[in-house]
Amino acid sequence: MGWLDKVLRRNSELESLFDLDLFEETHHRAYLKHMAMETCINFIGRTISQSDFRFMKDGKRQLNDWHYLLNIRPNTDQSAADFWQHFIYRLIDENEVLVILTDSNDLLIADDFERVEYAVYPDIFRNVTIKNMTFQRSFQMDEVIYMTYNNEKLSKFMDGMFKDFGDLFSRMVEISMRNHQIRGTVGIDVNQKLDKDNQGKLQTFIDKLFASFKKNTVALVPKLKGFEYEEVAKGDGKGQSIEEITKLKRSLTDDVANILGIPTALVHGELAEYETSMKAYVKFCIGPLVKKISDELNAKLIEKDNHLNGERIDVKGVTEKSVIENSEAVDKLVASGAYTRNEVREKFGDERSDDPELDKFVITKNYQSASEGGEN
Repeated sequence: MGWLDKVLRRNSELESLFDLDLFEETHHRAYLKHMAMETCINFIGRTISQSDFRFMKDGKRQLNDWHYLLNIRPNTDQSAADFWQHFIYRLIDENEVLVILTDSNDLLIADDFERVEYAVYPDIFRNVTIKNMTFQRSFQMDEVIYMTYNNEKLSKFMDGMFKDFGDLFSRMVEISMRNHQIRGTVGIDVNQKLDKDNQGKLQTFIDKLFASFKKNTVALVPKLKGFEYEEVAKGDGKGQSIEEITKLKRSLTDDVANILGIPTALVHGELAEYETSMKAYVKFCIGPLVKKISDELNAKLIEKDNHLNGERIDVKGVTEKSVIENSEAVDKLVASGAYTRNEVREKFGDERSDDPELDKFVITKNYQSASEGGEN
């Protein structure tokens, strides 16, 4: 860059030209990228933040320290909803997320870290940095909550597509602004020499004159002999329209949403296909993500022997259907004898009841025991 610096220093106009181009190009590209990513990632983050993390043992929920950390207050600075929304944003945007448990029993999301991988031993995380603090100790894989998103497809898309969309968006905005600009020429009769001083005075007078047209509701200006104004462009906006620019931004958001598995109708708030879009969103986007979180929590927070003896962590509240909206289906499942009432409660995210009658299979509209037959 040494030779370029010398050239720019020789010509101040060239230097400003370079800075302007780079600034405008970077500005528009960053705007498009952040708009698309923020819209889609925060949409998923808000969904996961509604999850209910349940520690289950023998079919009953256990209220312990982990219940409080995962559902109420993970640390002194974040609520559970903020924590999980930040967790999802870091996971998708950075393709990985690391959570550590401090000595004061706080769950913290790392801003930066170094991962050392081993073939047969647990990986180690070093130089874990959170805000302005770097931990001097190392953390083994079995001591942390660590997840990857495997969004290689998304990363490749962003690297190439954002550049092309940024160039196109910058050009469309430039054309639109030029089409909406009012331009005119001023003709004057002068007997004096138009040196720099006279040009400055004349330009100041013209600026004051047309500032009156621009700002005031009623504008009266003197009519001068030898002073004529003619508009070249009236700023009627012909050519590139705002709708076309909006379509470009929407198209980029749609592409990112499709890669993440979010139906575009949900992102844009379209209610025409809400039910179908919601089913696809839960099944293909939220469902796999919840399964990945559940597997990681079960592997790191529950011992193997305890898990085999019935202890587990269930993530509820997102993938379950509403029992009120599906009351007819519930009635048929129970009345046909396909499921017990406790099994149906579990399918809709509710805990099992202690009543032993709810573990019996019943049939017909009278909800009699399946072991009874005939008219008995």
